[in-house]
Amino acid sequence: MPRFFFNITDGISVPDHAGRELADWHEAQHMAIHLAGRVIADNAQRMKLGEDWTMEVTNEAGLVLFRLDFHVSGSAAILGSHGTAEDPA
Repeated sequence: MPRFFFNITDGISVPDHAGRELADWHEAQHMAIHLAGRVIADNAQRMKLGEDWTMEVTNEAGLVLFRLDFHVSGSAAILGSHGTAEDPA
């Protein structure tokens, strides 16, 4: 079975040196979404407006097969005139 690597970048690079053996890129996509959900859940208290991170899924040759992009952005409802978060309630 082919091996896929799930590399995260959030200002610093966190390479996946071990990877996972999966049947194909479709299964790797499902795994990437699952892993991204765990990262979000584990870091929910620390994520702030304006933060972003990516997960690139590569094959054994190092070719990027697909990428998941995440960005925490506020809307006008919570951003004040200075572009900082305010309490809308």
